[in-house]
Amino acid sequence: MERHYGWVIVAAGAVITCVAMGAMFALPVYLQPIADEAGWTRAGISGAMTVGFIVMGVAGFLWGTLTDRIGAKPVILIAATMLGTGLFIASRATDLIVFQFAYGGLVGAAGGAFFAPLMATTIAWFDKNRSLAVSLVSLGGGVAPMVITPLATVLIQSYGWRDAMMMTAIVATALILPLSLLIRRAPAALANAPAQSDDVAPADPAPTGVGSVLRKPQFFILAGVFFLCCGAHSGPIFHTVSYAMLCGASALAAASIYSVEGLAGLFGRVIFGVLADKVGVKRVIIGGLVLQAVGIYSYIYVSELTQFYMLAVVLGMAYGGVMPLYAVLARDYFGPQVMGTVLGGITMTSSIGMAFGPVGGGWLFDTFGDYHWLYVASAAIGLGAAVLALAFPRPAAPPEDARLQPA
Repeated sequence: MERHYGWVIVAAGAVITCVAMGAMFALPVYLQPIADEAGWTRAGISGAMTVGFIVMGVAGFLWGTLTDRIGAKPVILIAATMLGTGLFIASRATDLIVFQFAYGGLVGAAGGAFFAPLMATTIAWFDKNRSLAVSLVSLGGGVAPMVITPLATVLIQSYGWRDAMMMTAIVATALILPLSLLIRRAPAALANAPAQSDDVAPADPAPTGVGSVLRKPQFFILAGVFFLCCGAHSGPIFHTVSYAMLCGASALAAASIYSVEGLAGLFGRVIFGVLADKVGVKRVIIGGLVLQAVGIYSYIYVSELTQFYMLAVVLGMAYGGVMPLYAVLARDYFGPQVMGTVLGGITMTSSIGMAFGPVGGGWLFDTFGDYHWLYVASAAIGLGAAVLALAFPRPAAPPEDARLQPA
């Protein structure tokens, strides 16, 4: 029974991720009601999300390092309390600075406490099916926009934005706190199981602390790949609705492209997770990054809504399937003792990559008058991620005499 408890961690992690990320990333649906009622500028309200991204990235590294020392359960308990407190203060705020501090500071810091701790804990519970397990945990983040965002919209329409955000704070905290009690460390026999993948060479010696992690070039390769991957798809994700509208799609039809991407990403997580367990995580990541780059570049030939939907399926599966696998690659290379630190570090770089895409895409559009160069540049960045991923060391071939030994 102990051996199968990992699937309880997977289920709890998926729900925690869905609720936490859904609560944090629902701010866009609050934008108009807040502006109308409070009179704050859209830039000021949106600034809370910008601050949140930055804080989430930095905090993710700190939370991850703390997880290696005390475990994921206390980290998630603290983060759930911060999430609820931040949302509650934001819902009562009458000053924009207070709102930005509460949403960008407290909620952003809490948001960084879920990915690295949950992924590090999940991986430790599995000596088989690791890729599938982390992909299933990440399903929560994919489901969140399809569940929490519409729910927030209904609550805003019924009760106003302040009470809707307050209710979200109470419900999110009430759900995450008891679920976090299910999270526990894996037995040593499972946590220290050898790497699964046959296409990644484990570190020798295995890192044991923050300093030893930062001395490994593979950490910077992994962080660089994650940074480039997110930098490649964040611009197209942010600007594709505008591009589709420029091509003649209605606002509602253009917005539905996101729903198609999100749904495809759910399937991509499962498919890529199963493939990674069978053929090797590094191979699947590189293949997914190439597929992502080709899909992004294909946008320059798209002009009809049906074509947008087709590309949304390809891209949703590609980046949705690849994203959780970085955690497995990290485990196979670095081992279990520093998983929180490694995942927190690469999450920080991915957040920075995500921040560059929307701004860069807007600058390219303002400069050239169309989105052509956004997709060209993003595809090139995506290919760069695939090329950089090739730098991970392959296992050394066995000696010739070892290969000739009889069975």
